[in-house]
Amino acid sequence: MRIHLGPGHDDHLATAIVEGGGTLAELDDADALVWDGGPDDFPKDLPDHIRWVQLTYAGIEPFFRARLIDDRRIWANASGVYADNVAEYAVAGLLVGLRQFHSSLAATTWQKDEIDPRVRTLHGSTVAIVGCGGIGRAMIPRLHALGVEVVAVNRSGRPVDGAKSTLPSTRTAEVWSMADHFVIAAPATGETDRLVDAAVLEAMPDTAWLVNVARGNLVDTDALVDAMRAGKVAGAVLDVTDPEPLPDGHPLWDLDNVVITPHIANTRSHLTANFAPTLRENVRRFIAGEELLARVEPNAGY
Repeated sequence: MRIHLGPGHDDHLATAIVEGGGTLAELDDADALVWDGGPDDFPKDLPDHIRWVQLTYAGIEPFFRARLIDDRRIWANASGVYADNVAEYAVAGLLVGLRQFHSSLAATTWQKDEIDPRVRTLHGSTVAIVGCGGIGRAMIPRLHALGVEVVAVNRSGRPVDGAKSTLPSTRTAEVWSMADHFVIAAPATGETDRLVDAAVLEAMPDTAWLVNVARGNLVDTDALVDAMRAGKVAGAVLDVTDPEPLPDGHPLWDLDNVVITPHIANTRSHLTANFAPTLRENVRRFIAGEELLARVEPNAGY
């Protein structure tokens, strides 16, 4: 199995290819492509002899928008590989908001004598994970350790281990009144665009914190700003925004109940090292003719 690694060399990925049974090759001589870049520099007119393309990112919407993903060959991504990293961030985000750590970081004077009703505990609450795939499943034991129950929403409605209930995505509208706090971890598709809109924010408890670790466009930014200003939702932790990067002067920056991080829930510094075991296994599986991990469904959009 001859595999081209691009757009540059990475020791972790190269080693995984060889350990999986493949050999590194130039694109013109390769049977498969492992791509560690974005869509902008993706090879134009990919040769027909490339039978499998492995992407190292979990979020591959830019490749769909660029009309690169087709059904003429097998595609796979990194779905689930970075679940622990992002799950850790999401749980931490809930704690930051409920414990008001961000307010203390911004404080310049001792405020212990001032009772702040916004400071609450996560223990004993219910968290809904909308898009409960790998990230959500990795969150559940972490949340259980903090005394939290979980309501899961996934595409099929198939029960998620550890969740007290699981709803199919067709019943997402029901979940907003079933939980105290919400984590958005669904893929970005036409069906999930502006999933959290004004009506959804209105349906949430006014004590709810919203964490978005999916894509910025799953939350209606203008509606969120209005809801935050009106106190309809307690706060939000956003690792992704719409637009992204969030421009200077945007109203979100002025809200003291919104925590914004620059898309760092999954850190780039360890990305290829974390992905290498999955790549090694997929190389082995492709050579053996077995089903690949995280195979992309072109018609589903992820």
